Amino acid sequence: MSVVQVQAKTTLIHNIKGYTPTNHQGQKAFSVLVFREGKVVKTGNDETLKQFPQAIRIDGKGKTLLPGLIDAHGHVIGLGNNLLRLDIRGSRSIDEVGSKLKDYAQKNPTGWLIGRGWDQTLWLGGQFPTAADLDKYIPDRPVVLTRVDGHAIWVNTKAMQVAKVNAKTTSPNGGEILRSHSRAPTGVFIDKAENLINKHIPATSLAQKERALKSAGEHLLSLGITSTHDAGIDHDTWKLYQKHAKRQILPLRIYAMLGANDDKLETMLEHGLIKDTQDFLSIRSVKIYADGALGSRGAALLNDYHDREGHQGLMLETQPHLESLLALSFKHGFSAHTHAIGDKANRIVLDAYENTFKAVGGKLLRNRIEHAQIIHPEDIPRFKSLAIIPSMQPVHATSDMTMAQQRLNDNQLLGAYAWQTFLKQGSKLAFGSDYPVELANPFHGLYAATTRMSRNEKPKGGWRSAEKLNRAQALRAFTLDAAYSEFREYKTGSLEQGKWADFILIDRDYFTVPHAELDDIKVEQTWIAGDLKYQQP
Repeated sequence: MSVVQVQAKTTLIHNIKGYTPTNHQGQKAFSVLVFREGKVVKTGNDETLKQFPQAIRIDGKGKTLLPGLIDAHGHVIGLGNNLLRLDIRGSRSIDEVGSKLKDYAQKNPTGWLIGRGWDQTLWLGGQFPTAADLDKYIPDRPVVLTRVDGHAIWVNTKAMQVAKVNAKTTSPNGGEILRSHSRAPTGVFIDKAENLINKHIPATSLAQKERALKSAGEHLLSLGITSTHDAGIDHDTWKLYQKHAKRQILPLRIYAMLGANDDKLETMLEHGLIKDTQDFLSIRSVKIYADGALGSRGAALLNDYHDREGHQGLMLETQPHLESLLALSFKHGFSAHTHAIGDKANRIVLDAYENTFKAVGGKLLRNRIEHAQIIHPEDIPRFKSLAIIPSMQPVHATSDMTMAQQRLNDNQLLGAYAWQTFLKQGSKLAFGSDYPVELANPFHGLYAATTRMSRNEKPKGGWRSAEKLNRAQALRAFTLDAAYSEFREYKTGSLEQGKWADFILIDRDYFTVPHAELDDIKVEQTWIAGDLKYQQP
């Protein structure tokens, strides 16, 4: 093949303001990107144009070009379901939820009514809702509404009747049934108590999962996300992803974690690590839950909740069981990514990792703690010494800050959302959003990481501002270091020679736009492996 023939298959985007982190810890600016057969050939300046005279040329029209963004913690099918089902995020009252529920029921006249997104901390008084609140709107069909963080459900009386849950029903280990003074369930079930109701919901069909995957993929691509980590998949989703990867129809790159609570976990582990030739699918980790969430007071704390005396949250697994799950994962060559939010949970999980490393190895598997939100300062250095990656979601800090200050005292907050502290000790950060708990928009995360302010710019200067990141640090956590956490830092995460040409074009310069506009950045194009996957309408 002649040089002319090779160059004819080469594409060159010029007249851009390009930025990429590099594997040498620095950052590179460029005005020209060259790629061929889906991979980066070169980044450079106007001199580069002369080296590829026969290349297909695309005028970037002065737009900013960044590597494709990686969301290191989300729930793909959950997001797709949210986009297709009742979404009550942002509802400011029980009545607003009820109104949305009633409208949804009219459009979906049969079966269970399923939705997600309520957050009682947004309502006047901040109290948990009850079944009676839902009965006013829907008395005759089962209703199950999942809290925004996924760690509690709110149901109506009909749902409890179908599940045969009553005052005699006991709370399972790792879960809590909220009760009235008469011991009757109020309608809110926390963490492992959720399954008392959820096991009665008709199973999601394969066709529904496929619709959810398609919907989620389209949404993520529109936000500039070219790769996502799916935090806990079941056996059916495991099969679905493999089928779509084989047919080369996955909408974006997916790094999927096996759900440790799936009854076919060992079957999936025995199948071994999964990786397709185009790097669209990687399955090599296990997602484990250690505790609940802060909003439902399920995050496990070393001391009492500031706003609930005598309550320290919920550990969902004992330390011995955590260690057995870690050992099982490591035995099959899988990494472990463990959900831990409270300082007690983080300590126990770190202890479990340390003990398991001593017993069976596994330290080099790039294990993670998902969320790592509230950590005792003494435990932060252990992330570095144990080679544990903090997989964190910047929007949690700004969404949670008011509630966190109610739930926790000042001492408990000393190691809260400690991004800069982690970086200073040499840890790598993998950033994500935890969609659909939060909106999937990565520019909301980049804004939160660099300002530690809410989207209405409060508090001025940022909450616990010493932990703010600069823009390069935040971008790296959403790109190259997120790729590192999935063993793909030499495949994705930056625009360097030989890596996949995954990139986005955005409507303003990420590095120079005023802080207040960071979260308003819009994606105009999303490319994966040199193919245009999304074009802004």
